[in-house]
Amino acid sequence: MSLRALIEDQMRQVAAEQQKRLAPLSDDLVLLDSGLDSLCFAIVVARLEDELGEDPFATSEDIDFPITFGDFVRFYDRVAA
Repeated sequence: MSLRALIEDQMRQVAAEQQKRLAPLSDDLVLLDSGLDSLCFAIVVARLEDELGEDPFATSEDIDFPITFGDFVRFYDRVAA
């Protein structure tokens, strides 16, 4: 499974579990408009850390927080590379 597919899967799963309506995932989707709240993102990040063994939010000293879904995927792509 690709990294992007893993992230999409986790977001869909968390949205369903938290009874949130997830917007269609595209690179230009602003994360604040995704339908997920801060708790949902915390769950997604924790699950991705379990899967990947890395949390880019904890390991980066100079963080440019992702704004869009595409930014979020690229943020994890840098850690997985």
